[in-house]
Amino acid sequence: MVRLVIADDQPVVCEGMKRIMADTQDLQIVGEARTGRELFEIVARQPCDVVLLELLLPDQSGLEVLEHLRHRFPKLPVVVFSAQPKMHYAVRAFKAGAAGYLTKRSLPKELVRAIRKVVRRGGRYVSPLLAERLLAEREEEADTPLHTRLSNREYFVLCGIAAGKTIKELAAELSVSPKSIVTYRVRTLQKLHLKTTAELIRYALSHQLVD
Repeated sequence: MVRLVIADDQPVVCEGMKRIMADTQDLQIVGEARTGRELFEIVARQPCDVVLLELLLPDQSGLEVLEHLRHRFPKLPVVVFSAQPKMHYAVRAFKAGAAGYLTKRSLPKELVRAIRKVVRRGGRYVSPLLAERLLAEREEEADTPLHTRLSNREYFVLCGIAAGKTIKELAAELSVSPKSIVTYRVRTLQKLHLKTTAELIRYALSHQLVD
C-alpha cells in the first residue's frame, strides 16, 4: 500500500483526491494539510511514501516548501499537483527537487500513474509535453531568461509585485519582515538589470510570468 499525504488548501481538491484513491487498491491517503506548516507536522509524525503538493499554499511558497521537504526528508518523493499551468513553474519545481509535476487539468489515471512510478520505480514522472519543454529548456540554456537565475523567494516577490501585491502582503505570505521583501526586490532588480518597480512589472508581464 502506497501511503499518500496531500498538501492543498482547497477542500474540494482533497475530496476529489479521496474519490480517485478510493478507486484504487494500492493507494491510501494518510494525511491532509492545508498549509506548509501543517504538512511538515504531518510528515514528521506520520509515515508516508509520497507527498502530493500544491504550489499555491496560503502561508508559504510551494517551491520553498518543496526545497525544505527535500532537505529534511531527502528520500521522500514529492509530486507537484498544481493549478499553475505555465511550464516555467514545472522547470523550477524540478530544479527544487520534485519527483513529478502535473497540472490539475491532468486526468486522474495520469495522476495515479505518476504516484506509482515515483514510489515504486523511482526517478521522475514527466508528461510527454513537459518532457519536450524541459528538453527545449536545456537546449536553449545559453539563452535562458534572466528570471531563471532568481532564487525561489526572489521569483515569488517578482511575481507578487507584478500581480499587484503590496510589500506587507508578500511579507505575510512568506512569513518574513517587510524589510526582507525590500531586500529581495533589490536583488531581483539587480539580477534582471532593472532599475524601477515599473520595469520589474513590465518584465514579468512581457515574459508571461503572471496572468
